Amino acid sequence: MNGNLNNIRQSSIPLPITTAALRLAENFSNIKGLSTAEKRDQVYFNTLAVCAVKDYMEMMDIPTDLKASDSWNPAMRLYTDAADLKLTQFGYLECRPVKSGKFCDIPLEVPDDRIGLVAVEIDTNSKEAILLGFMATAIAGELAIDKLQSVEKLLLHLDGLKCSKTTVQLSQWLHNIFDAHWQSVAEVLAPPEPSLAFRYGRAIVRAKTIHLTPDISESVPTTLNCFRGKPNLDRGVGVAGESVALVVAIAPTTDSDINIKVQVHPIAGADSLPLNLTLKLIDGEGTTVMEACAVKKDNGYMTLEFAADRGECFSVVVKLKEICIAENFVA
Repeated sequence: MNGNLNNIRQSSIPLPITTAALRLAENFSNIKGLSTAEKRDQVYFNTLAVCAVKDYMEMMDIPTDLKASDSWNPAMRLYTDAADLKLTQFGYLECRPVKSGKFCDIPLEVPDDRIGLVAVEIDTNSKEAILLGFMATAIAGELAIDKLQSVEKLLLHLDGLKCSKTTVQLSQWLHNIFDAHWQSVAEVLAPPEPSLAFRYGRAIVRAKTIHLTPDISESVPTTLNCFRGKPNLDRGVGVAGESVALVVAIAPTTDSDINIKVQVHPIAGADSLPLNLTLKLIDGEGTTVMEACAVKKDNGYMTLEFAADRGECFSVVVKLKEICIAENFVA
């Protein structure tokens, strides 16, 4: 436990408590109606925690809306233990202060619509607020500090939320709900390969045409912009046009697991895939976990096969030279 606490502190982010934040905390904690010292301390430290997270979000160019936050509502501060910050594009982030010790207290009244929680250690003597870490859920009770994820994971979490609008929900396929871009194999691979029915068995299978051309790739809505620090995943321009078929087959094994097969096939009368075409599986943190490459001129198709937990996020990347197309999924 101590080792993990040390890791948490090494990855934490210290920020100065600004004069403006101290003035706000003083004003909010001295309003009429806060009759006990305990309640005044609660409002004071909650305000400093929210201000620290807001400052960090501004540093990261993530817009916030303090006035829409419960913590900035006088009535909510008076009657509840409010310490939230609204992120304009995402929702409400819980900002819980930690005075000292190894636990962060999460009150019962925290709503279940929070997009996550940041634990903030407040040191009034040194006028420093330390962003200790992040959790994707805010469940009432004592949260052990050593269970926190790094603040960097918060940025990945927010990027994942940003990408969710273009994410394929594979659970919907189980109910025969498909996006218009995902067609039957027969529609995309016309004429279909005779062995496809045997290859996929009873799995639910859909296919999509991937255009590896500079003009079309720039307009494709599904990208990997949500993964930071992965420059090789950005789209590029400047190669001749190619088209391939991306085929995804899913087969639930249990209530919590699903088997997934991803293939790339040639289309438009081609007998083989473009040379050096790459197929990658990227996990929710932006790490390449599987990869295949067409290294022979007679490559008929490529396959990645894996299992995923229900609700797990991943992306499939099809790359040819500088052109890179990504499809985001939730299992």
